[in-house]
Amino acid sequence: MKRVIVITGPTAVGKTAEAIRLARELGSEVVSCDSRQFYRELRIGVARPSIEELSSVPHHFIACRSVAEPYNISTYEQDALALIAELHRRMATVVVVGGSGLYIDALLHGVSRMPDPTPELRQQMQALPLDEKRLLLQRVDPDYYARVDLRNPVRLQRALEVYYMTGRPYSAVLAESRQAARPFEAEVRVLQLPTPDLRHRIDRRVDAMISEGLLEEVRSLLPFRHLNTLNTVGYRELFPVLDGTATLSEAIQAIKLNTWHYARKQLTWMRRYSTTTATPT
Repeated sequence: MKRVIVITGPTAVGKTAEAIRLARELGSEVVSCDSRQFYRELRIGVARPSIEELSSVPHHFIACRSVAEPYNISTYEQDALALIAELHRRMATVVVVGGSGLYIDALLHGVSRMPDPTPELRQQMQALPLDEKRLLLQRVDPDYYARVDLRNPVRLQRALEVYYMTGRPYSAVLAESRQAARPFEAEVRVLQLPTPDLRHRIDRRVDAMISEGLLEEVRSLLPFRHLNTLNTVGYRELFPVLDGTATLSEAIQAIKLNTWHYARKQLTWMRRYSTTTATPT
């Protein structure tokens, strides 16, 4: 049986280096499962692997499309499975790396087939302010609330729509709908660090991103700021700086704090896996 080894963990824990090390050891290639590294225009703020890292072992799904091109999780599932099948004709094991829990789930188990909402329900959910969506989701589905990005209105709305269409929590429907067979064995390795070490690495990474020119990268993305892809940590905090409504110092502190919150959400999500837990080298 062919194998897929998934290297995952919270942001800044060292997934890229570990995936490259393992791929070189196994004579494999790296398939990215990071939903933000798909886009060519996003480099510094998504911690895209360096030119040296990318040249050390073949990588896939890195900077492969524009932020202006829609790319959803269902399409990624199909594309990634087709690529892995092709790679398995040349190698026994494929290394997958990323911290996007929904995309890892899609790759390993399939995209959940959820009922579509009625037009009336969708309109009702769209009319709810973000704070009300959060409070409602916390009440009807505390499990999903604990691991979803609470600043992503699309995911909050989808969870609420499924709840009102089925009468059951989105997290429960999601768990039961994982039925897709895969032609490979999968092993998930979750990288972890002690909390103080991880927070220190996050802070150092944010400082490095600012030094590398993250603010200028965000400036170049102003025409796309309305896209949900840009409603992500490291970008949304800097748009107010360009608007003149926040200082760079305030934005940097917000990025560090929000990145830590995001890392905690990732760790909560990753508890679902039957994993091999490892400390990054």
